[in-house]
Amino acid sequence: MNNELKAQMDGLLEKYTELLFGETNSELKEQVQAWVLYSHIAKSMPPLIQHWNSTYPDAKEEMKHLITDIKDRNEQFRSKK
Repeated sequence: MNNELKAQMDGLLEKYTELLFGETNSELKEQVQAWVLYSHIAKSMPPLIQHWNSTYPDAKEEMKHLITDIKDRNEQFRSKK
């Protein structure tokens, strides 16, 4: 991936994070990126996620907490509008 595409993808992630939460920072972007990747793989290759979840049960629990946190933050942001 060239630098221009990397910068454009970073901008896309930053804007998506901002639209979800009304703010953005590197930690939030990292969380959103992990959530997006996990969600996409879960939809496109469920057996891979099942394997990953059984191989790394602690990471699975951490992802569950991350997903819940993202959902809650987004609901709080939307309720303030």
